[in-house]
Amino acid sequence: MKNILKATAVALTLVTTPGFAPPLAAQDVRTLATVVTSENPQTQLMSMILTLQAVQRGISTQILLCRPAGDIALKDAPASATAGQPPRDMSPQALLKAAIQKGAKAEVCAIYLPGKGAASDALIDGVTVAAPDAMGAALTASGTRVWTF
Repeated sequence: MKNILKATAVALTLVTTPGFAPPLAAQDVRTLATVVTSENPQTQLMSMILTLQAVQRGISTQILLCRPAGDIALKDAPASATAGQPPRDMSPQALLKAAIQKGAKAEVCAIYLPGKGAASDALIDGVTVAAPDAMGAALTASGTRVWTF
């Protein structure tokens, strides 16, 4: 009984301590923002695998592709973005398309296309250019989990 009372007292102290917040894992995650900047095809693929898992679980998902990772959103993408990888012969671009088809919002960084000398018509269907103010708000919104790859 003493142990239960001690545990309850500690829990109440933590919850009422100013500045204390429970771990993010214990909070409701309403949205996911996946930010991908890696040029590594395996990292890009894993980011899409995990993001697709969240989409399939009904989590509202936003994907931001920057730097070399933006290449997976190109119609004329490099082979590293479209070539199947083991063990299931999946590609980053194929899983990006699957996530979009299941409701994920996908965007490239606002400076990505100008940096490549390209326009938005270079992007695959379903991918748009991120507005910095809207993306900043999305990344900092309460209940949003941010994954970076």
